Amino acid sequence: MAQVTVTIDGKAYRMACEEGQEDHLSNLATRFDQYVGHLKAQFGEIGDLRLTVMAGIMVMDELSEVDRRLKNLETELENLKQGRDVALSDQAKNEEALASALTEVTAQIHGIAARLNGRASTPTN
Repeated sequence: MAQVTVTIDGKAYRMACEEGQEDHLSNLATRFDQYVGHLKAQFGEIGDLRLTVMAGIMVMDELSEVDRRLKNLETELENLKQGRDVALSDQAKNEEALASALTEVTAQIHGIAARLNGRASTPTN
């Protein structure tokens, strides 16, 4: 396990993390320290524990909002996928109808051509 020293509200904390996660843990600690610093600037010295709890609640509030937005995006994505599937199905039906119409028109053209060829071959008196 790797060891990282992070600073929250001017106090150093030694933390363990997975190898290769040191920078990530340091960045998280820096962000959390910003929450604590923001609250300390707003409310002054109200106690380390209270500041930490308030900062944790702020983080959870942001996480909750991100989670809500993610769920909305996932729902929107699912709706788009369903719309795409319907559109693809409609397109396939339209292509089948068009192919059928073209086949019918082709048959009619061949029939007309055959009749015209038959008239041209028949001697007229």
